[in-house]
Amino acid sequence: MQDRLAAVRAAMQAEGIAGFLVPRNDEHLGEYVPANAERLAWLTGFTGSAGLAVVLPETAAVWSDGRYVLQLASQTDAALWERLHLTEAPPAPWIAARIGEGVLGYDPWLHSEEGLKAYREEGISLRPVARNPVDVAWRDRPAPPLAPAVPHDVAFAGAGSAEKREAIAASLRAARQDAAIITDPASIAWLLNIRGSDIPDTPVALGFGIAHADEAARFDLFMDARKLPPETRAALGNHVAIAERDAMPAALAALAGKRVRLDPAGTAAWFADRLREAGATIVAATDPCLLPKARKNETEQQGARAAHGRDAVALTRFLHALATEPPRDTEISAAARLNALRAEQAHFRGDSFAAICGAGEHGAIIHYRATPETDRPIRPNEVLLIDSGGQYDDGTTDVTRTIWIGPEAPPAEIRDHFTRVLKGHIAIATSMFPENVAGVRLDAFARAALWQAGLDYDHGTGHGVGSYLSVHEGPASISPYLRPATIAAGMILSNEPGYYRPGAYGIRIENLLLVRPADIAGEKPFLCFETLTLAPIDRALIEPGLLRADEIAWLDDYHARVHREVGPHLPSAAQAWLAASCAPLQAAA
Repeated sequence: MQDRLAAVRAAMQAEGIAGFLVPRNDEHLGEYVPANAERLAWLTGFTGSAGLAVVLPETAAVWSDGRYVLQLASQTDAALWERLHLTEAPPAPWIAARIGEGVLGYDPWLHSEEGLKAYREEGISLRPVARNPVDVAWRDRPAPPLAPAVPHDVAFAGAGSAEKREAIAASLRAARQDAAIITDPASIAWLLNIRGSDIPDTPVALGFGIAHADEAARFDLFMDARKLPPETRAALGNHVAIAERDAMPAALAALAGKRVRLDPAGTAAWFADRLREAGATIVAATDPCLLPKARKNETEQQGARAAHGRDAVALTRFLHALATEPPRDTEISAAARLNALRAEQAHFRGDSFAAICGAGEHGAIIHYRATPETDRPIRPNEVLLIDSGGQYDDGTTDVTRTIWIGPEAPPAEIRDHFTRVLKGHIAIATSMFPENVAGVRLDAFARAALWQAGLDYDHGTGHGVGSYLSVHEGPASISPYLRPATIAAGMILSNEPGYYRPGAYGIRIENLLLVRPADIAGEKPFLCFETLTLAPIDRALIEPGLLRADEIAWLDDYHARVHREVGPHLPSAAQAWLAASCAPLQAAA
């Protein structure tokens, strides 16, 4: 790593800059990136999905959020990198205090205008680089992915691409906008009803687009032609024009005098620079596909229910084996066993993310990824946290279960912490709230029982989930951070409070929720949640005395539903185990 850092500094010197920003994201500014865009991992060794580094002539630092604090410390060299928390020690002030009058370089393809604002506000002199110093130094950088883009059947999508494009074009006309820049591959996948495999576990094909507001609802797709086989081109139709990436400057120049919608937080600064050069008027607004993509139609909602039902069969078979067999798995082999069970289900396409399977102390690393170097056996009398999901033609799943590996009973402290997390999970699952409420207003419900014991967790409570798309989807979330997006009917959100004792164990309970209109006669429309995920919650870890009667009733009702809907699809031994696992807690309490 020291040689790589030295090579980047040499490239910086040739570029005439005193510092350089290295973000985790790629040109699409997404969370998940292909191998050729893993610049932060190549330079620092840190493999988390959120982070940023800065290289200065004599020092360097790397940041991440609370999910990755422990991972950041374990994967990076303290002799080379200062390791910092993104919110507790933000990058811009740290850099401003050290760079002086020097120029901070950035790759305009890897930063949004909104993201660069914090550095300008600190008085830092910024300059876009002609060549990314990391790319100059990275001699064996992988080639860009070339997986084919394939049609996504309308039987799963619920609406044809032409219908979607017409709706987007109409929304642009209503807002007096002539076109919109679309750089999120998930938006392109949703809008054009295509899927791909350019990114592991996220079924998108990397490309860029321009949606036009005309009556024909034209769409310009900029994607490597080698990724578009004849059947995909035929499915796209006559109003989708296909061009190579190097045609984008001319296409943007052709928007001179037009009002062009561009998301200043989600689009690379390169696009805004080109549009201003062309004389276009930039209208700052979110990606027009973001909200309609998040609000699943009836077909997608039914698909989500079906996908979660099949996923539940695989997960319950896995939990049964874990509970009834002597511990024999390592973290990696346990995740592989669960994946193999999912692969037996209809419409399965692969994991929705690399499984987080953390035994004992590894469970306290919020987004732990087992490697051959860190993989360890699952041992008796410890906590196992497994967070995993599947991609299916009709939906995307994401579920976390925390399991006690016996044979002895879990300690009282762990039962207490688990039950407080469960109370928060139930509080979210049973919430009713008015329309146009942001997730920040719900987040505290998930933390209240932990706060009463002086405990908390350093991550959001819920994120959006796509429909055979990204497992992390905007615009809404359940989080302590202020975000303007509100929760709307048809969205799918996760419900995943947790607690993590460093060096000892981690606890998280996660189900996915579908937002639905609430069946109550109020003064205004209300929303509620339908739980999609079906899998038993480990009763051995529950301290019944901490639960109210209504919380016990929710748990018993949930387990009765799991037994009713999942049990008939299991082998007889697993059915018997599930029946015992779903027995009413009310009776025990």
